[in-house]
Amino acid sequence: MGSPLQICSQSGLLQEARFIASPNHDDRPAESEPSLIVIHNISLPPDQFGSEHINQLFTNCLCEEDHPFFAEISHLRVSSHILIRRDGEIIQYVPFHMRAWHAGVSCFRNREVCNDFSIGIELEGSDTTDFCDIQYLVLENLIRTLQQTYSSLSKDSITGHEHIAPGRKTDPGPHFDWQRLGLSLEVTLPAGAS
Repeated sequence: MGSPLQICSQSGLLQEARFIASPNHDDRPAESEPSLIVIHNISLPPDQFGSEHINQLFTNCLCEEDHPFFAEISHLRVSSHILIRRDGEIIQYVPFHMRAWHAGVSCFRNREVCNDFSIGIELEGSDTTDFCDIQYLVLENLIRTLQQTYSSLSKDSITGHEHIAPGRKTDPGPHFDWQRLGLSLEVTLPAGAS
């Protein structure tokens, strides 16, 4: 995944991604360009990888009978722009110019409702498991491509879900190594975060 990625300016889709359209999106507010990247982790069921359950959650098709945990979340209407699976596969659910529903109640630099101005990137993983080398490589390449495409994404425009929703969210979690991104940027973390 070292070669440059391509985003179609008209569709807002990453050409290298498998597109699975999520109904859980809407228009960004007027004059609102993406200016923040929010990194998440997700696994369904928790700490299990490789199933189609994430796709089902983001397309409102998750069956609560498939796992006890799903009864708690099958009613949710959520999405993200991108999922990077543990083998490096990229799945896109929402075009980048649209608002995905990934951040919830959130605040970044005194600016609330981060969904309005952010791009959500999910990594298939959990708070208890290290992420894969290929995921870091794909993420780095994707961030670089997004920053080249959207001038409103500055070098310090990356943060974690746990940082914009502290106390409510914990991802990408302690097993995400911010230093591994290898980008010449300043990731915005609160004081004391590693």
